[in-house]
Amino acid sequence: MNPNNFLRPHISKMSPYTPILPFEVLSEQLGVPVEAIVKLDANENPYGPVPEVAEALAAIPYTHIYPDPESRHLRAALAQYHQLPAENVLVGAGADELIDLTMRLILDPGDAILNCPPTFGMYRFDAAINDACSIAVPRADDFSLNLKAIIAAVEELSPKAIFLASPNNPDGSLLSDEVLEALLDLPLLVILDEAYVEFAPNGSSRIRQVPDRQNMIVLRTFSKWAGLAGLRLGYGVFPDWIMPHLWKIKQPYNVSVAASTAGLVSLEHAQKLEATGQKIIAERKRLYAAFQDFTWLQPYPSQANFILCRVTGRDAGQLKAYLAADGILIRYFDKPGLSDHIRISVGTPEQTNKILSALKRNE
Repeated sequence: MNPNNFLRPHISKMSPYTPILPFEVLSEQLGVPVEAIVKLDANENPYGPVPEVAEALAAIPYTHIYPDPESRHLRAALAQYHQLPAENVLVGAGADELIDLTMRLILDPGDAILNCPPTFGMYRFDAAINDACSIAVPRADDFSLNLKAIIAAVEELSPKAIFLASPNNPDGSLLSDEVLEALLDLPLLVILDEAYVEFAPNGSSRIRQVPDRQNMIVLRTFSKWAGLAGLRLGYGVFPDWIMPHLWKIKQPYNVSVAASTAGLVSLEHAQKLEATGQKIIAERKRLYAAFQDFTWLQPYPSQANFILCRVTGRDAGQLKAYLAADGILIRYFDKPGLSDHIRISVGTPEQTNKILSALKRNE
């Protein structure tokens, strides 16, 4: 028997996605106690969820019963929070599930999406799963979009969609209104991934515009702002015409009772989360200013909960290893457009002190 005969050819040729490892695995690999690890490699919220989430999770009465397949209460709460019709809201097991659902809905094998690297790797990954082509239109050195090249690619190759993070991961830059309007004039779906928008200036989100647009989707997550990364909860706002088809193809019980409960409680205590977000923004500003004091670090301005830095005059990979030996975990990039770069998630003031002390020891 040849096992390859049972595999879809494009899947057998795919490279796997490389995820960030959890605390307990990292602790074993590094030989560092979990409580001593400073985890600044995955843009998680260092403060975690509001305390009321743990209380609510402990009191869930019906874990033996399947969750509401339509997440009615959570969708209603999200609609009220964003002042949107609940009919346009879909909830998922993280925004990642909604990226995948959108692609499964619109892409046939051989279709194409536009991707603008450096950016979030899941867009290219999910396109590959769907046997679609991911057309790369690289960003400029300052991570701005090459609008002229995007328009040319649309005219020549007819992609069905463009996926854009705003703020973009890994640099934290925002998509401008002018560029967005130009993209919406093109014959393709514009999917905005706003995973980090709560850390950007007020008014940066385009989520309320979706019901009035025919070709725009906005995705959001509870992972960063609400500190629920481990529970996998995201949501999207979609145009009217696409919603009936998304309901057809989503898994019936895709959002767990625990995740839905945590999301509802988070929205009930949104003011607390907004206060936590302001602490993260303040620490981001402090970290950015401190990085500028290192001659061998070139930090990029960020509107997210992380800072990307170019490392000059020394090896960025060795710097990552040096920090890891000290129990401080950061993200290291060495690929086109990101050669010799590191990305540091914004942590607590105590975690900032630790990484700055470690960097000073490395000078």
